[in-house]
Amino acid sequence: MWIVGLVLVAVGVAGFLAAQRVRARRHAMIAAETLPIAELEEHQRTLADLGTAGGFRKVCEVVGAAHPHPEGPLRAPQSGTECVWYRQTVVHRYSESYRDSDGDWQRRERSETVLDETSRQGYALVDSSGIIGVDPNGVAPDRPEKIHERFVPGAPGPGGFVNALQGFTGQGSSDSLGMTYTEWVIRPGRPLYVLGEVHDRIGPLVIGKPESSSDHFIVSTRSEEELRNDAVGHQRWFAWGGAALAVVGLVLTVVGLVS
Repeated sequence: MWIVGLVLVAVGVAGFLAAQRVRARRHAMIAAETLPIAELEEHQRTLADLGTAGGFRKVCEVVGAAHPHPEGPLRAPQSGTECVWYRQTVVHRYSESYRDSDGDWQRRERSETVLDETSRQGYALVDSSGIIGVDPNGVAPDRPEKIHERFVPGAPGPGGFVNALQGFTGQGSSDSLGMTYTEWVIRPGRPLYVLGEVHDRIGPLVIGKPESSSDHFIVSTRSEEELRNDAVGHQRWFAWGGAALAVVGLVLTVVGLVS
């Protein structure tokens, strides 16, 4: 019983820490200014006039519409959808034999992700006053559009993912069930909320992941109000749930040790 109690205490502490992270994220959104791109450009010009070109730094929020990179929009690999950002996954589903607690052979279904790829090319954000670059830095946006999901039954053909699958289909006790292909995108014109650090290290203004690890980087298809409301709910759930589990865990630990 005391072991179960300690596990519950650990889960409760993890819930409390998660609540603190959500709280910090929400407070970062509350504290940051939402600035038009033209105002950021004006601040940059002022610093440049003072002889500090390339030294502009400002943690803030920018809201606008997604706009493709100067080289043109991307194409999502699976569907060919025009986009500024994409993520694709390939999950292998298979069945395998295993012995249960009685030593009898059983079958169960398992899955393994054999590909999880995110585009890294930058794009831009456009508002009514100007345009600013966005450096995603490999960070996936919040709530991208899921545009494609397809399950292809059977074993994969020659090449492709065969080498990746050998690790879990090489034994005779495993049978391939098929592959699930899924894709998410941000299309050109999609409204975005971005909280990050605006800088001019490469010349034009770009918003990306802040240099300080204590500052937050958020790219979302939801508005700031939606994100903050969602954070309040998650913070309460983690805090109260974590506290309840910790209390129950302490009681079970004490009872287990005493008895």
